[in-house]
Amino acid sequence: MKKFMKIAALTLAAVMMLACFAGCGKTDTTDKVYKIASDNAFPPFEYLDAATNTYVGVDMDILAAIAADQGFKYEVANVGFDAALGQVQAGQADAVIAGMTIKPEREEIFDFSVGYFEDGQIMVVAADSDIDSMEDLAGKVVATKAGTMGLEYAEANKDKYGYTTTMFEGSVEMYQAVAQGSCVACFEDRAVIGTAIQNGEVNLKTVGEVINPAPYGFAVKKGTNAELIEMFNKGLENIKANGKYDEILAKYGM
Repeated sequence: MKKFMKIAALTLAAVMMLACFAGCGKTDTTDKVYKIASDNAFPPFEYLDAATNTYVGVDMDILAAIAADQGFKYEVANVGFDAALGQVQAGQADAVIAGMTIKPEREEIFDFSVGYFEDGQIMVVAADSDIDSMEDLAGKVVATKAGTMGLEYAEANKDKYGYTTTMFEGSVEMYQAVAQGSCVACFEDRAVIGTAIQNGEVNLKTVGEVINPAPYGFAVKKGTNAELIEMFNKGLENIKANGKYDEILAKYGM
């Protein structure tokens, strides 16, 4: 009987050891570092802080707060809006956060989080411009930024109002074209251009009402990284509940 019990104990120990080895062979997701692509010049959502040489902004702070709440690791590549979308589509990045509007066409390519901020576009002209309506754009050139809702709106309406468009890769270049007069207007997200005007960063003004208000979303390539979307949604819910979300918006004057 003692011999039998000894054999049974040894057998149980061996089984437990095998189970341990099997468990050790599983992927430890806590070591995963997600690569998040983002814009490189879209204040107040993401922009380079010259004093610290780091990227800051609403999106950067929301992402950091959610990651801390949910316990995941990440690194951000601030590559520009168009490039950020391209990297996610190509599988070179796990997700994108870049003031990206959720819309049906993008939902065919990306899986989105719940909306974390709502904004829309508005017409922007030089501070001393006398343009105050779409009709005033006839025969003139409108600046656009690659891959944006402002670009889509400008392109969709140029035949109706008789203007032409020229495209820039970044917001800074687009703003300069309008301020310096090579283009008479552009269409930009209200919160973004509002912050730039309020901070005295551009010699521009807005005209008219907000166009097509819609939510911004955090996104992954369709059918991938479902766990990341789930963590983002849960973390967003938590930071809204504990006041961190409002604290972040207030930090950037929003």
